[in-house]
Amino acid sequence: MEVTVEHRDGVIILKPSGRIVHDAGQKLKKVIESQLKQTSKSPNFLFDLSSVTLIDSSGLGTLIALHLSIAPNHGRIGVINLNPTINKLLQTSKLITIWQHFDDENQAITQLQQGIDK
Repeated sequence: MEVTVEHRDGVIILKPSGRIVHDAGQKLKKVIESQLKQTSKSPNFLFDLSSVTLIDSSGLGTLIALHLSIAPNHGRIGVINLNPTINKLLQTSKLITIWQHFDDENQAITQLQQGIDK
């Protein structure tokens, strides 16, 4: 699994690719922790999951830990480009109820930046 990181208008965009399973969950965690060290108290993250084919419990745990670490500081998390399998996983785990799902990157950036709930 590889992760591309971009910064756009105060939003950290993470674009993982491949399978977020086993050790890949730890790799994603390190990328997230690195970004958290470099950001403000209220970080906004956008996950573009278009190139993710599978997430296991380790990867899911990493994503939940991110939510728990930024929520007290009013940080926000959005997701875009969910394939049907990942969408079902996020619905089953109820993460889709605490994260915002956007139709495209521009909409996500605007709304995360402004603190707008979709």
